[in-house]
Amino acid sequence: MPTAPRRHALVVGASRGLGLVLARELVRRDWHVTATTRRQDGELQESAAVSQGRLTVESLEMTSRDGPAALRERLNDRPLDLLFVNAAIDRGDLPIDEVPTEMFTEVMITNALSPLRTLEALRGLVVPGGTVAVMSSEQGSISRNTEGGYELYKASKAALNQLMRSYATRHGDDGHTKLLIDPGHNRTRLGGPDAPLLPEESIPLVVDVLEAPAGSPGLRFLDRHGETVPW
Repeated sequence: MPTAPRRHALVVGASRGLGLVLARELVRRDWHVTATTRRQDGELQESAAVSQGRLTVESLEMTSRDGPAALRERLNDRPLDLLFVNAAIDRGDLPIDEVPTEMFTEVMITNALSPLRTLEALRGLVVPGGTVAVMSSEQGSISRNTEGGYELYKASKAALNQLMRSYATRHGDDGHTKLLIDPGHNRTRLGGPDAPLLPEESIPLVVDVLEAPAGSPGLRFLDRHGETVPW
């Protein structure tokens, strides 16, 4: 029997945590993965070195206005079956009236503006029927915001979700599957040491979700089990 063609993915923001585990899981499933990092060394580069060419690393500062466009040029029209953008920072649990303007701007640029700029710069590489996905969070759900805390982070993820809705509306006829993914509360630098999930437990479920709807146009906000998260 002929071998199925290898699928190609670009994972933006894979230097550590969920993005790193996602890149590794895709490689394990025989995807060819290009993964981006701001660092010149680290675990991502170590994984690439033992991947037998299935994982390659590109440098990207996503918050740079010109960074994503420069990456697009370097990729040289490489066709992608999956474009996944992973980016989030958290600057602590402050009531919104105590958040400095500079902190508000930093979090919103990193968590909301930069992911959408990156999608716009790179979406042309995604093949017809491919998937465009962004790492979101249940904490971006307005209807589920019934507990206090982390107001800036929640607002940034809600803004990300809203911007993704606008993106999906503008590009509704491109045939791409569009996903916002809530991976759950994971034990990462962002999620903290007491989080109930390990990335090695949750990310394989996330990849199941990413692989399942290929070729199904439209935008969905899903958790790691493929269940709809309310807006």
